Amino acid sequence: MSQDYSVQNDLKQNNTTSKVNKKRLAWTLSLGGAIYTGSSIALYDAWYKDFPSEGFHLYNDLGEWRGVDKAGHIFSAYFQSEWAYKTWRWTGMDDKSAIWTGAATALLAQSTIEVMDGFSAEWGFSLSDFGANVIGIGGFALQQNVWGEQRIRLKSSSTPINYEDRYGDELYQRRANELYGTGFATRYLKDYNAQNTWLSANILSFFPDSGFPKWLNIAVGYGAGNLFGGFSNEFPQIDGALDQHPRYSQFFISLDADLSKIDVDSPILRTLLDVINIVKVPFSTIEINTLGEIRFYAIRF
Repeated sequence: MSQDYSVQNDLKQNNTTSKVNKKRLAWTLSLGGAIYTGSSIALYDAWYKDFPSEGFHLYNDLGEWRGVDKAGHIFSAYFQSEWAYKTWRWTGMDDKSAIWTGAATALLAQSTIEVMDGFSAEWGFSLSDFGANVIGIGGFALQQNVWGEQRIRLKSSSTPINYEDRYGDELYQRRANELYGTGFATRYLKDYNAQNTWLSANILSFFPDSGFPKWLNIAVGYGAGNLFGGFSNEFPQIDGALDQHPRYSQFFISLDADLSKIDVDSPILRTLLDVINIVKVPFSTIEINTLGEIRFYAIRF
């Protein structure tokens, strides 16, 4: 791949100049349309096909999963906005137009899922999910408009849990399998006991004379534990035992690395770093939770 096709190079052009490359635009529209269509079909086939559908309706899930799923919506909409923005900038679109076109692209992607939910008898269109999507998109667009960069990034992490070992009973593992699936990818996306969402702020961007490495971030995260049901813990075989494990929220503070601040010459490596930059880098972490505990982790993923 030649340097001419580096997204990073194209982002350095005059931000107010729009000189769209028709070939790149055609590639973006064609490939983007194919990805959108294919992923929508795959999502419907994997998630909705086996459930009954009905007329479009709303569903209030604001208090579900102790807010971990809403944090996930904010995170997903945020990084989709950034990726879409960089793609539109690659076509030659000026900065302001790329910001809002990227925001619209992310909103379309996220709203497609919400509309599918709206026609499913199992779920419904969630206004709180939609609001979380808007917050994530707005967080990206606001920073890009005001600072011309992302000083505060949204990131995600997931620490796998062996439920039988943690709770001393294979029934907990069975319940987790029912709720969150068994495959690695499914667990990473759906296990709300393992999933954390982070606000990762670049120290040097806010304190340019501090002398910190330009890639070093400080991060605060949110998660939850002992979740064995959406709004409450439900599993008849272990209902009594579940009372011993109350649901709780977790708050974390840690360090992180902003991989976008690492200088590389290879456009392929640059793209790879940008892709994995949505995952928080493991560091030592302090947890404070609503059980009144303070925990320290030498390394937390």
